Amino acid sequence: MAQVHDSKEASGLLAQVFARKFSFVAAFTLVFFVTFSVLQAFELVPEEIAKEEVKEGRLTASVAETVKALPEYPTRIEIPAIEMNAEIANPTSTNVAVLDRALLKTAVRYPTSARLGEEGNVILFGHSSYLPVVNNEAYKIFNEIQKLEEGDRITVYGTETVYVYEVDAVEEKDAEADAIPLTVGEPTLTLSTCDSFGKKTDRFVVTAKLVGSHPIED
Repeated sequence: MAQVHDSKEASGLLAQVFARKFSFVAAFTLVFFVTFSVLQAFELVPEEIAKEEVKEGRLTASVAETVKALPEYPTRIEIPAIEMNAEIANPTSTNVAVLDRALLKTAVRYPTSARLGEEGNVILFGHSSYLPVVNNEAYKIFNEIQKLEEGDRITVYGTETVYVYEVDAVEEKDAEADAIPLTVGEPTLTLSTCDSFGKKTDRFVVTAKLVGSHPIED
């Protein structure tokens, strides 16, 4: 009988322990989500933590959408209509010498323009040249953008998300008289390159509007 009594007592103690543990876990979880929600509402959640919570599937849909919209730097651009597939550099300085060095290798995002996922104008520019003596392919990256037509698709890759744009306008402008706006009312992509056969200030400028985005894994 003593063994039976001891066994029941032990079982009772274990039950109490697990009950207290469950209560603690439940209370901790509730406090965590309430605190996280408050911090998220005031945009005080660190970006790394927010992304990790999304990966683990522990956030509500509204928070997940907010995290998904976190700004990203563009890394690559594809335009099937002109068979373009190029990497994008993201220098942090607007110094002309710094930008020129970056353009020797690939297309470049203008440092003070918007990033992907932001409302604003993502401005990408690159060289263009039809001279046969030019062997550096980086000087030919934007050769054909003036041939784009309204509705053509442009795909830009961020670090985690793919952004799809549709061409809205293709224009020839003067770099001195027609400044490209940084502030616009909707997510916009602008491509710019020099007109090899025009004046030094002549530019081909392509404007495109964002039509969709999805995670790179998709």
